[in-house]
Amino acid sequence: MTRYRLAKIGLILCISSTSLAACSFSVPSLKLPRVHKISVQQGNLVTQEMVDQLKPGMSREQVAYIMGEPIFRNTFNEQRWDYVYTISVPGYFESDMKMSLFFEDGSLAYFTGDLAPTEPDGESEDVTTSEVAPS
Repeated sequence: MTRYRLAKIGLILCISSTSLAACSFSVPSLKLPRVHKISVQQGNLVTQEMVDQLKPGMSREQVAYIMGEPIFRNTFNEQRWDYVYTISVPGYFESDMKMSLFFEDGSLAYFTGDLAPTEPDGESEDVTTSEVAPS
């Protein structure tokens, strides 16, 4: 290559880099879209109102009407229904709820789980495992 050609390429590179540097100060910063993170809900939603409606002696059909069909049925013990609900909202919180219902002779005997029935005075017992037996 000739000196003239090298000088020309150098001049073009110098002007280009100066122009780009000048443009970067005058162009507003670009905001790129963030990645959408979805909330994930799995299982049966169990609420305090549902637990308050459960009474010992209810039939399986009555329990299924209130709670819905269980997500897990123990194949080795048909007298137990397990309800599990998890929710994950990325960046905010994760939560899970578990309930186990036990039947004797086709009717609800007792249940355990993260929610307990509301006390008659309106306060609910907030424990990780509660057990309600027939009175």
